[in-house]
Amino acid sequence: MDASDYDLLVIGGGINGAGIARDAAGRGLRVMLCERGDLAEFTSSSSTKLIHGGLRYLEHYEFRLVREALAERGRLLRLAPHIIWPLRFVLPHDEGLRPAWMLRLGLFLYDHLARLRALPGSASVTLPGSDFGLPLQPRLTRGFAYSDCWVEDSRLVVLNAMDARERGAQIRTRTTVEAARRDGTSWVATIRHMGTGRSEAVHAGMIVNAAGPWVSETLGHTLGLASRTAVRLVKGSHIVVRKLYEGDHAYILQQPDGRIVFAIPYEGAFTLIGTTDVPHSGEPGPVRISEDETLYLCDCINRSLRARIHPCDVVWSFSGVRPLFDDAAAKASAVTRDYVLDVSDRDGRLPVLSVFGGKITTYRRLAEHALAKLAPYRPGMKPAWTGDAVLPGGDMPGADFEGFLADLMARRPFLPPAMARRLARAYGTRTDGLLGTARTLADLGADFGEGLTEAEVAYLIDREWARSAQDILWRRSKLGLHLPPEGRARLEAYMEAKAKAEAA
Repeated sequence: MDASDYDLLVIGGGINGAGIARDAAGRGLRVMLCERGDLAEFTSSSSTKLIHGGLRYLEHYEFRLVREALAERGRLLRLAPHIIWPLRFVLPHDEGLRPAWMLRLGLFLYDHLARLRALPGSASVTLPGSDFGLPLQPRLTRGFAYSDCWVEDSRLVVLNAMDARERGAQIRTRTTVEAARRDGTSWVATIRHMGTGRSEAVHAGMIVNAAGPWVSETLGHTLGLASRTAVRLVKGSHIVVRKLYEGDHAYILQQPDGRIVFAIPYEGAFTLIGTTDVPHSGEPGPVRISEDETLYLCDCINRSLRARIHPCDVVWSFSGVRPLFDDAAAKASAVTRDYVLDVSDRDGRLPVLSVFGGKITTYRRLAEHALAKLAPYRPGMKPAWTGDAVLPGGDMPGADFEGFLADLMARRPFLPPAMARRLARAYGTRTDGLLGTARTLADLGADFGEGLTEAEVAYLIDREWARSAQDILWRRSKLGLHLPPEGRARLEAYMEAKAKAEAA
């Protein structure tokens, strides 16, 4: 290994790849991560954006997964209070579907599987006459409330990659691993930068295959290894409509087919609705929502809420392919969200660890487990460390976001309140690095709309690997929902000019 350029080559820049790269770099390993597109471009930015234990997984007796996820929920809330925050959910009891006693029992278990209760527990609620019941149809009179957390999913990936880089890792976006072979004392991988076309050889002692939906393809075609574990591809789609109700609470709505669908306040003026679970047999990505999926999600809302929506009301939709571990479940919605880590080596050397399955909530524990499996190949590796290590921007006193925001506004009084909150939510304590010495809004340069300034765009290019308007508008932020067309056009022209100047 001492002759290798890197101890570890990570293939895939989703949440699992970024989390493993961060953990490994913090243990003193020399790490390179390669992602064929942008960070979180595919599955990891297409989640329902929840840090949750998985209430419905209790129906499938996945108690270990739920317990682990609930423990991680509390931990991540402390480690990234700027991009993760509590969210109250309302679960109406719908006659003819799951009985009320089953819902109450499930919530009792949910409360008690969480060893440290960081959030309010569940409670029964009477819906008529309450704020929770006002948006619901009159037939829904009884329900339950419980707590989970919201997460800015694509930002979670970026923050893990940033921390990995700050601990010495090389993060290469828009870089594909074309082939790799074992050669004597190391893996030799050929990587190619998608923009320049330049290729190079990289030597690594170990490889992590965290390619998500492409995990089997990477294992077989890129690495030339047979897969001993099957992956099941499931497409999940979401729609976004104009705000359907007042309040900061979300709904978890039971459906006659046994599934559940969420309705969640989104970006102030919208409601996020999802997700579907559809078997996927085509190319892993990118994918689009189908007409049937859109109709299904509209029907789910129309069954329970007073507001009625139709496909023409959808202002945005997104879809992703989840690479689930194939446990032979009959329905896509019943496939386990647990993960399997499979290690292949040659005579106890030069291992490849492939990640099958997983969920965004448990990414940190998955990374710990992955490094534990690789530890025998790297004697002297430092111990696990991420359990108490805040993510970039999360080091605010007492994990108190509102206190941090108040301090930011006092120190930067020129920031409009909505802009200050958005920046604080996105960047946390790194906001001052973005703002620099600015004393007025004009000091931040051109404004593309909705408070997106030239200074912020420069920060995203320099610090967060943003290379296109899409990267900024839909992954580093969700300003694509708010920015007027002329603002998007100016941003695209600006990014194209920057790219040309960089290439020159």
